[in-house]
Amino acid sequence: MQGRRIWRRGLFACSCLLFIVLLSSALVQAQGDKQGSAKPQPTPDGQEIDEGDVISVSTSEVMLPVTVRDAGGKLVTTLTRENFRVFEDERQQPLSDLALRQVPVDVVLMVDASSSAVANLDDFRRAVEGFVSKLSPDDRISLIKFDDQVELLQDWTQSRVQLRRALNRITPGVFTRFNDALLLAAREQLKSARNRHAIIVLTDGIDSGRGYSTIEASLRALLEAQATVYVVSNTEIERTKKKEELDSILASSTSVVRFNELRIGDLREGLRVLDASERNLEQLCATTGGRLYKPSSFDRLDETYAEVAEELRYQYALYYTPLNRTRDGRFRRVKVLTSDPSFKISARVGYFAPGR
Repeated sequence: MQGRRIWRRGLFACSCLLFIVLLSSALVQAQGDKQGSAKPQPTPDGQEIDEGDVISVSTSEVMLPVTVRDAGGKLVTTLTRENFRVFEDERQQPLSDLALRQVPVDVVLMVDASSSAVANLDDFRRAVEGFVSKLSPDDRISLIKFDDQVELLQDWTQSRVQLRRALNRITPGVFTRFNDALLLAAREQLKSARNRHAIIVLTDGIDSGRGYSTIEASLRALLEAQATVYVVSNTEIERTKKKEELDSILASSTSVVRFNELRIGDLREGLRVLDASERNLEQLCATTGGRLYKPSSFDRLDETYAEVAEELRYQYALYYTPLNRTRDGRFRRVKVLTSDPSFKISARVGYFAPGR
């Protein structure tokens, strides 16, 4: 679906945003460790939940993607169903199934083609081709680029040839509609619940504010789509460049510093914006159970995308049918444990039950 925009919902989407923002604001304000370091927030019925640890389900069976790492950060890939215990509202649930390397994943590849990230497009193309070579033949890929507009360059495909052609259609823009891109990717590309959902995005995360969505609305949509978000950010690269230029100017003579006062102000503001963007990206990844990568050089982009592919390959999928089958739309707290308490588990810790 070459060049097809995924901009469709227009007035209806705009009218829904206020409702979404109000519902999501209680979920997305916390930062940091999604296992509980954030300050709990009450739900409408008085329950307390940690923001960013929520998924929504529309069927009776719950599927939890779970990543397990040992104390050294290495992926643990040998666990069986007997090694896991799942609790919902402190009540142990009977696991109906566990799958490793057997649940296909739908991966939305997103690239920031705005002026702030356009210099990295060639690196992105090269890294993506290496990434897809490590996926299973059953996995599907789509490609979205965002700048002034949000465009679907390639709809779902398992063809590496089609994806390669789509990568060559990426052209640079100016502004960054980052929040719009996330919202539309979640709603338009990740409707089906038959597979795991992942979004991998290359960006600095700085939204230009020219779209209609907010980070809160985008996060809510991602949670509803049960999407895990991995961000490859160029914030560290840009931060290094700006700091080096700023330090060079400040180390010059007084007259040079005075002459460059405006540039000094721009650099300091740029660093502040980068710091704020990085905090938002950390929150985005923690909320959805993903990870934020901050390579120090885009020479390592291939390595970063390979690491994401490995995590997706060795991600467990835990299935259970809740003992509490009441369709009340309430929040259910979920906790996943393994037989080895030294393992670090990455998983969302709750979901919203279906409504009546």
